[in-house]
Amino acid sequence: MRPTVRLALPVSLLVLALSACAPAPIYKPTPNNVAVPPSQVAREPERYGSADVIWGGRIVNVRNFADHSEIEVLAYPLDGSQRPQANDTGNGRFIAAMPGYVESLDYPSGGLVTISGRLNGTRTGNVGQAQYTFPLVSVNQSHVWTAKEMSGGHPNVSFGVGVGVIR
Repeated sequence: MRPTVRLALPVSLLVLALSACAPAPIYKPTPNNVAVPPSQVAREPERYGSADVIWGGRIVNVRNFADHSEIEVLAYPLDGSQRPQANDTGNGRFIAAMPGYVESLDYPSGGLVTISGRLNGTRTGNVGQAQYTFPLVSVNQSHVWTAKEMSGGHPNVSFGVGVGVIR
């Protein structure tokens, strides 16, 4: 057997095994889904109307009102499993509107969340002292990620050369 053919089989098996570790996406996109970041929707809200979105990011805060709750989220790109990639650059902010009361302990500030919902216009507010336009999303489904879920699907395999010392 040629050396490249002998090497190709184990490498192919390794790639297949590692890709099988990644969890599947949690929400199925609808035909009405748009794959644009919140910052783009904030700039051109009329272009996107009431499209469906699957967005995620870091929870900034939760506000409860008489008939609904709002979660302000700093958006991040999602990976193939729809987990927010918090080590990436933020993609703007959005407000996730949920019916009823949302317990802030279930949606903790700094936690990571993915939501599936429908665009419902924009609202002007402030981020610090700066005026900001937030896309509003009427939430159909939401998922707050645990640390275990965030690390799941990332194989604990590493390659390297070095010297180890055991005491």
